[in-house]
Amino acid sequence: MRFVITGEWTRNRLLQTIVTLFSLYVIGLWLTNALLYFSKMSLTASSVIDYYLGSEERFLSPRSYQGLLEVSHFHLFAMGMLLLVLTHLMLFVPLRDSTKAWLIIVPFLSAILDEGAGWLVRYGSPNFAYAKIAGFLLLETSLAVLVAVSLWSVFAGSQRNYDGQPSESVGEAPDS
Repeated sequence: MRFVITGEWTRNRLLQTIVTLFSLYVIGLWLTNALLYFSKMSLTASSVIDYYLGSEERFLSPRSYQGLLEVSHFHLFAMGMLLLVLTHLMLFVPLRDSTKAWLIIVPFLSAILDEGAGWLVRYGSPNFAYAKIAGFLLLETSLAVLVAVSLWSVFAGSQRNYDGQPSESVGEAPDS
């Protein structure tokens, strides 16, 4: 944690390796998330409605309560942990606090929208299909932005610490 707080993470090769490998892992997750989504539905409301409510023409059964519950159970935990790690890194990037706040809040809200909209389509109204599409697109976009900002901060970000102040060189006494 010291490397992040002092701004040294831009000079620590092992930490750069960890962030890079984690980012590659998230890129793989990002890609498989999109592939899974598009294997089941498209960016049209009718495809989302068919997936959740079923379609006799496509021989699709409606999503069951048990099925939605199992998927939500896993997704809420896994996505929560992923977003905890990714958004935590935003605390230490050399950006304005208001920008950091958006980079933290939007991914969480989009993940909740993406997960909850399926339930709303199934048990609320088919009109929530648009919310499902918006949640998916916003989640994918926000994950991509978080990865890009993390990599930028580690490799090209300024030598500033988490509060935006210039970082001190190792072994150098702070200004009094």
